[in-house]
Amino acid sequence: MANPDLAAFADRLPIGRDPTSVRRRIEAIEHVLEGLFTIPGTRRKVGLDVALDLIPVVGPTMAAAMGSWLLWEARNLNMSKWQMTRMAGNVGTDWLLGMIPLVGAIPDFFFKSNTRNLRMVRRHLDRHHPATVTLEG
Repeated sequence: MANPDLAAFADRLPIGRDPTSVRRRIEAIEHVLEGLFTIPGTRRKVGLDVALDLIPVVGPTMAAAMGSWLLWEARNLNMSKWQMTRMAGNVGTDWLLGMIPLVGAIPDFFFKSNTRNLRMVRRHLDRHHPATVTLEG
């Protein structure tokens, strides 16, 4: 049975290729991958990325595939090849760290590649599409 909260979340995501829609989608995927849960007693957030790293080989590969989706969105925004190369490096580093058996989730807890990539895309959008800027509260 499908989770009704997840279905409602998916229904609210825009499907357009305009910069505002792209911003909302990448912020949503970054939230799922990096900030879904707060560790009790701390202010540290973790998401699906860290959880998938607990599954040897397959988990980090799945997390890297989902993180690569941010690269696809960056390509659609006409980000520079240099920026996209840096983003790919972040995803690759995250994947390599996650491939370490049993302890791969620990470095991934500190190296949040999707958050880094989201910051790069936001800077690009703020510079080239200022109408998409949202205030964070």
